[in-house]
Amino acid sequence: MPVHNRDIAQTFDQLADLLEIADANPFRVRAYRNAARSLRASGRNVADMLAEGCDLSELPDIGEDLAAKITEIVETGHLTLLEEVAQEVPRGLADVVALPGIGPKRARSLHEALGITSLDDLQRAAEDGRIARVKGFGAKTQRRILDAVTRGKTRERRFRLDVAEDYAAPLLEYIRDLEGVEKAEIAGSYRRRKDTVGDLDIVAAGSDGAKGIEGFIAYDEVARVVSRGETRSTVILRSGLQVDLRIVAPESFGAALHYFTGSKAHSIACRHRANGKGLKMNEYGLFRGDKRQTANSETEIYDALGLPWIAPVLREDRGEIEAADAGALPDLVRLEDIRGDLHMHTTASDGRNSLREMAQAAQERGYEYIAITDHSRSQTVAGGLSVEDLEAQLDDIDALNNTLEGLCVLKSSEVDILKDGTLDYPDDLLAKLDLVVASVHAGLDLDEDAQTERIIRAMDNPHVGIIGHPTGRLINARPAAAVDLERLIEAALERGCFLEVNASPQRLDLDDVACRLARDAGLALSIGTDAHAVSGLDDMRFGIGQAQRGWLGPDDVLNTRGLNDLRDLLKRA
Repeated sequence: MPVHNRDIAQTFDQLADLLEIADANPFRVRAYRNAARSLRASGRNVADMLAEGCDLSELPDIGEDLAAKITEIVETGHLTLLEEVAQEVPRGLADVVALPGIGPKRARSLHEALGITSLDDLQRAAEDGRIARVKGFGAKTQRRILDAVTRGKTRERRFRLDVAEDYAAPLLEYIRDLEGVEKAEIAGSYRRRKDTVGDLDIVAAGSDGAKGIEGFIAYDEVARVVSRGETRSTVILRSGLQVDLRIVAPESFGAALHYFTGSKAHSIACRHRANGKGLKMNEYGLFRGDKRQTANSETEIYDALGLPWIAPVLREDRGEIEAADAGALPDLVRLEDIRGDLHMHTTASDGRNSLREMAQAAQERGYEYIAITDHSRSQTVAGGLSVEDLEAQLDDIDALNNTLEGLCVLKSSEVDILKDGTLDYPDDLLAKLDLVVASVHAGLDLDEDAQTERIIRAMDNPHVGIIGHPTGRLINARPAAAVDLERLIEAALERGCFLEVNASPQRLDLDDVACRLARDAGLALSIGTDAHAVSGLDDMRFGIGQAQRGWLGPDDVLNTRGLNDLRDLLKRA
């Protein structure tokens, strides 16, 4: 069965967690974590590389020992060492580690102090007040843990969009090649580019549904067949992702694709509009009485409703039908509109590629400019740059710019916003930068007023150009900090600052609703990848999807401007 880089990385992360719980050598733990990050950042599938006879030990952070373990996972589907370590650590502690705010060290402390081995144990200890009495925890941490346990038990399992994409893309290609299938598309929240996906809805057109279904359930990543019929089937992949396939007659494809793309609220609104025109609309087609109307494509569906085609990213019943009716749909920003990337990291802090390598990758993408935004000095865990290190990097950027054609590397930094709203570098150093991306990385548990005031105080500094990942959320790992986004947007407008749409699929922060708020207020947003490797620059597409869901057009995005216009916008009076 095929093995994805993400599967191997997840195995290494699990092993690192268990080893850390077992108080193993920290250098050994770090080696597995570094290998996992390297695999996720790699642009090539290591299973394919093995098949081609490549030496995996030459990959970053992968020596001979780890290369052998990757080979074992690819060839056998499991890792013996993980199974051995798992026998030494209570199985349920892995679930405890996965909770936001816990981690292996805290899980070990709770296990040693209170005998906690499962989420149920953790919840009872939090409810009984025992966690607050453990050294290093306290009442506030206990409350956050209880909230996290409750959310984790009640939350529907959803996959980040990039994770779903890893499994969806090869599956769609496989389905399109099946006998009996003429064409196929992924519908649902995946097609609407939501930041998480509950399951995959795939719509196919074909004259022999039974053959198509037979081929679908034979896909080598299918772990379990939930249901199987003549024209539809539901399976669970080895990754845990549920996939629903529906095969319809070619003349019903447009209607089925529209129906299963959703959202439910958008579909209901469309059906009401159809009823008002004497039509009946469902997943099989568009009907006037018993007579089927032409509906081979979504365009024909919308034509029958008296509307232009509405992009899937807008189909949330947030005014898109009214805008379409009025001829006022937004001209959405596209990937090709982006002129540069204003957030990325190099090996100077916690990135995987050098300054020159990131610049060359940007040139290959046709960018006019990039901002190198390595971490500031307080981010020691991320290799934050000292004052002297940053000044040396500025000299390196000057030297590099003298050798580049068609690309300008902006002197920049991702500067931590400290708890009191001051910045992590002195003003005389900030004045030397072309751009300051100010971000919160610690103290995310402040109340809404304090957190909002903290960020606004940072914006008061005239050197700040962009607020990075404004809510600090990590999808499926850490909730957004309590921030009054309307106040932040208003403050940014008043001060000539901008907010970021962080395109990393782990963040996608701001979310789509906040993007719309900013647009409606007249605040342009920056879309930055926060890339920590060359491959991370490709995450721009996720930021574009998020911006589109927020109705952003090219004029609503800061980095659609040319370099001179960008410099003008970043200047503050």
